Amino acid sequence: MGKALADAFPICRDTFAEADEALGESLSRLIFEGPEDRLMLTENTQPAILAVSTAACRLLESRGLSPAYVAGHSLGEYSANVAAGTFSFGDALRIVRRRGRYMQEAVPVGEGAMMAILGLDAEKVAQACAESAGGEVVGPANLNGAGQVVIAGARDAVKRAGERARAMGARRVVPLPVSAPFHCALMKPAEERLAPELRALAIRKPRVPVVANVDAELKRDAGAAIEALVQQVSAPVRWEAVVGRLASEGVTTYVEVGPGAVLSGLVRRIVREATAVSFESPGDLAAVESATYV
Repeated sequence: MGKALADAFPICRDTFAEADEALGESLSRLIFEGPEDRLMLTENTQPAILAVSTAACRLLESRGLSPAYVAGHSLGEYSANVAAGTFSFGDALRIVRRRGRYMQEAVPVGEGAMMAILGLDAEKVAQACAESAGGEVVGPANLNGAGQVVIAGARDAVKRAGERARAMGARRVVPLPVSAPFHCALMKPAEERLAPELRALAIRKPRVPVVANVDAELKRDAGAAIEALVQQVSAPVRWEAVVGRLASEGVTTYVEVGPGAVLSGLVRRIVREATAVSFESPGDLAAVESATYV
């Protein structure tokens, strides 16, 4: 991912070089060439996605496309804050690497799980989790909208909740290939380790509002943006509410910046009349530049 951008545009190439310098190693080689098993370690995946997203965002800004609001799903909220200028790209890379490490270390591999519940509303998913916990942690982790809720927690509790959700009418129940149960109470140890480091960052007032995962509120000052990042480690990602808040602010065109196009699809399902385009490679540029921005 990102290699075509780096090959085609100096500003993207320079962004990857900046990432390598900030981390003191060749993150760009890992992104472009793998090996995949190393790239999929969450302490590498998180800075990798941040680097690709920032490279793509900088290219769009250099071509006159600047956001009026920014938001991101989970890790993407760090990319959003870099775009808003809340903290530097280098600081963000270093802290998301530690974020990934802390999250991985919070729960031994194999003891946690995540599962996507499709076709069941969020209230019923929460009910399925509550009825299946049996004294263990399980609950909604990503409230993605469009009938998609991801749950997270202890492995066996997640399995029970998935079975209960299916019995309650879920269309599909899909185990996710993740290395840890993100955005649930099991991540509290990671939140406690990360919090002082986030609060120690050099920060600036965001130049545009950041819509936070934790409460879908506009963060207009840096301190509030940081506290939202602290809380989101163990709190659900309220993506449907984030998109709803953007729509209520008058946003009609959404550009998903970075690898993948999952969020664009969710936006179109949450706000039927929205224009949503994704940008991760040079071939996407024409569609982004021709979209209507008001």
